[in-house]
Amino acid sequence: MLDGEPWVAEVLEAATASEALRQAVTQSVDVIAMDLVLPDGDGIEATRRILQARPGVRILILTMADDEDLAARALRAGARGYVLKLTDPDAVVDALRAIAAGNIVLGPTIASTMLAALQQRPIAPPPPFDQLTVREREILVRLSTGDSNAQIARQIGVSEKTIRNQLTAIFAKLGVADRIQAVILARDAGIGD
Repeated sequence: MLDGEPWVAEVLEAATASEALRQAVTQSVDVIAMDLVLPDGDGIEATRRILQARPGVRILILTMADDEDLAARALRAGARGYVLKLTDPDAVVDALRAIAAGNIVLGPTIASTMLAALQQRPIAPPPPFDQLTVREREILVRLSTGDSNAQIARQIGVSEKTIRNQLTAIFAKLGVADRIQAVILARDAGIGD
């Protein structure tokens, strides 16, 4: 597929993970199409080892496995793309060209699956708000809307003293001195909008 592509200087082939690692280290390799299943190991581990030795190499996982978890593992290992072998050959060449240019490529089915999974997972709040408990974040949001301690206490069903104690903990975790600084910090972070 790559012979005759103007952006490709040379095509090398490796049948095993160890051979791929050796060629990536000893040859001038910029882009690799890596299979997940190799006779002597896992393509994701091979990707990780190649990138430890040659961080600038761009790797596209080319596989039969339409699996969100494998795609996520491959991307965490440093792969720049994950495309199924059943993909049109011209699209595979386009994917290799795209990762060579520094882009990230996910095949359409895996991209849809991963996007759906990401949309279902709750987004973690940014630091330092990630240090707050769910209840503390709820109190902070109510504080941001201008509620008094007494109003917050009534709304969540605790005593006003409990709210004062929780506000002290919130201020300490956020590194602020009072409710005004806490509200400003929360609004700047988009919390309570």
